[in-house]
Amino acid sequence: MNPLVLPGVYAPQEDTDLLAGALSEEPLPPGADVLDVGTGSGALALEAARLGTRVTAVDVSRRAVYAARWNARRAGLPVRVLRGNLFEPVRDRTFDLVLANPPYVPAPTGGRAPRGPARAWDAGGDGRLVLDRICREAPGLLRPGGVLLLVHSALSDPDRTVRHLCAADLKASVTRRRRIPFGPVLRSREEWLRRRGLLSGDENNEELVVVRAELPR
Repeated sequence: MNPLVLPGVYAPQEDTDLLAGALSEEPLPPGADVLDVGTGSGALALEAARLGTRVTAVDVSRRAVYAARWNARRAGLPVRVLRGNLFEPVRDRTFDLVLANPPYVPAPTGGRAPRGPARAWDAGGDGRLVLDRICREAPGLLRPGGVLLLVHSALSDPDRTVRHLCAADLKASVTRRRRIPFGPVLRSREEWLRRRGLLSGDENNEELVVVRAELPR
């Protein structure tokens, strides 16, 4: 059953699949509390719900919230979907697992915040506009033994992600990698990325990574 994906809502892609694979390897007990932040159409939230967990999904986009609620209802899965900016709707809660597929593509925005559909992928000149905030705020939402699974591009500095999470006393590392051909967004700014030194002259694909970070018990 294909999910409902409204115009302007991020559709499940290679990064979604890579993160879903990491999710499938987590030993979650039935009833574990899972947060899917930046849920888009709800694909990862539904995968977590199929594992018997209690899932809360968050997105800043009204259309994404509608699509995720519709997809959960159609699948018969009990996913609670909230609208809000990243962790704002759940600041009073903690979770066993936090999933995040945030915007991470470096963009020549000139300091302007992304608008419209580009909010789902554009993340400032270094791709860290949302990633750094997740690294700061996600550790406070984890229970002892809780895990953060975060997917992003190698263009947006996975080593920096790991350093930030380790500095917050989490055990963090890159656990999955996958190379994919450039999509339309990267193709459209390929020359800019090369001028910034983020791509070498002959590079024509992108590496995606999953960072896993665990809060010790």
